[in-house]
Amino acid sequence: MTGVEIAVGYVFARAVRKARRVAERADGEIDRGLDAGMDRLHDLVSRKLGEDPALERAREEAEAGREELSERTRRRLTDSLEDAAERDAAFAKVLEELVKELQAAAAGGGGVSASGEGQAVGGNVDIRAESGSAAALKMGDVTIGSVANPPQPGPDQG
Repeated sequence: MTGVEIAVGYVFARAVRKARRVAERADGEIDRGLDAGMDRLHDLVSRKLGEDPALERAREEAEAGREELSERTRRRLTDSLEDAAERDAAFAKVLEELVKELQAAAAGGGGVSASGEGQAVGGNVDIRAESGSAAALKMGDVTIGSVANPPQPGPDQG
């Protein structure tokens, strides 16, 4: 099943975020979007796995302040999710969709920014110039071809 290991990472990340919420409050649209997505994923996984020991152990590790799941817990939780997905195609489909949504939300939080006259792009940009033209995301005055009255060279120019 594609995305199960990613789902395990998100389930644990959500548990870590919830454990840290006691000390600090996340803000910003991206954080709220990720939180909502992780909550939906956690609810889906919790409903499906119920009192699965691997899921409970992941919660315990998050609450203990671990930054990453232990390898054993990750393996056990991955196995539990893969088994559930193999037995329930509808669950597998929803799980995969939620993982894709979370990946897209996380990618949207690239943190691009600009100030003053700058421009920031958080995705792909395709700029093309054809047939002797000029192209740019932002461009000042441009002259293409011959100029009617070109500037004359001064004494400092050669």
